[in-house]
Amino acid sequence: MSPAPQAVRGARASGGAAPGSGSGSASASGAAPTLVAVAHGTREPAGAAATLELLERVRALRPGLRVEVGWLDLVDPPLTETLAGLSGEAVLVPLLLGTGYHVRVDIPEALATAPHLRTRTARALGPDPLLAAALGDLLTEAGRPPGDGPVVLAAAGSTDPRANADTVRMAELLAARLGTPVVPSYLCASAPTPTEAVAELRAQGHEQVALATYLIAPGFFTRRAATAGARHTSAPLAQHDALARLVLDRYDEASR
Repeated sequence: MSPAPQAVRGARASGGAAPGSGSGSASASGAAPTLVAVAHGTREPAGAAATLELLERVRALRPGLRVEVGWLDLVDPPLTETLAGLSGEAVLVPLLLGTGYHVRVDIPEALATAPHLRTRTARALGPDPLLAAALGDLLTEAGRPPGDGPVVLAAAGSTDPRANADTVRMAELLAARLGTPVVPSYLCASAPTPTEAVAELRAQGHEQVALATYLIAPGFFTRRAATAGARHTSAPLAQHDALARLVLDRYDEASR
């Protein structure tokens, strides 16, 4: 039996520079490093399309910046191929929500195949206060009234404790944003699942349970999250404009 879900109450994050407002550090030649978005990969055409649409918004926010994509699995071009086609400097921005296996192993292995490049790798997108704001907005769009009951945060899940710790931290940020308890949950590899977390909150007497979909793009996991039994379920993050700003924030941070 999975353990009872533990609600997380908010921990305020310190402020920072306005995301997306920088221009990246120029190389010796005067050109900014190429932004290489590292995407997970999916069998779902809608998921890949959502990622490409996100990168179009990144390009619109930073005209003139070269933005490329490399996929870790299932979609072309693979990251190794994207890196092979570049020269000079590149900043890799993982379109990932935690520091798991892909960040620690897959990306360094791909970089090892591209010794011709000068590269830096940005932090994963999550956790971050911008994502808490985006999740709050998406919950409102899904119909959750302000000040409503507790929220379940549905993440992909990982066998890496560090990645799951990032999800717990994201739950803290979202709880601070909403002013309500937020229960972290995992769609695979850890517990509780979103369905278990929603059921436990209902057993505690909470009828108005919402689910925040802590995933970037639509696909298999978003469909599974939608069956968790929550009253309101938010859309994935890619459709929110804050995500494009966060990609540039990570790029600028790594470029300094």
